[in-house]
Amino acid sequence: MATAAAPSGRGAPELVAPELVAPRSPQRRTKPGAAKVRSNFELYAWVFMRISGLLLFFLVLGHLFIMNILDGGVQRVNFGFVAGRWASPFWRLWDLVMLLLAELHGTNGLRTVINDYAERAQTRFWLKMLLYTSAFLVVTLGTLVIFTFDPDL
Repeated sequence: MATAAAPSGRGAPELVAPELVAPRSPQRRTKPGAAKVRSNFELYAWVFMRISGLLLFFLVLGHLFIMNILDGGVQRVNFGFVAGRWASPFWRLWDLVMLLLAELHGTNGLRTVINDYAERAQTRFWLKMLLYTSAFLVVTLGTLVIFTFDPDL
């Protein structure tokens, strides 16, 4: 909101805009005096999010169409259906790529949220370690299931 200043001799008073103050000062993430090494990691992460999002769009829509709409719907999805589907390396690769892209896409998104909202460096560190640990476990277990699935159980 502008405030009125003293009249300048002419009819209307001059309006002066108030000084805007930043809501909080930017945090220092490096020690003072330390040489800053520039990296393009954030650029590559941004590009990865766009490409993986586009690929996931088609992979997930294909997955939903095949699993839920084609040939009678979700009622036919059982152990035998999965065993027959994963007999083909194509479908194992499809599911593996979908798993990896979805997990990495989500992990990168949550990493960005943690960087934006965790104010203390120690909090940011432990949240990221928890995120990376859980992502590693999900990718490892999912990959193990896809590669070690035995249809003859």
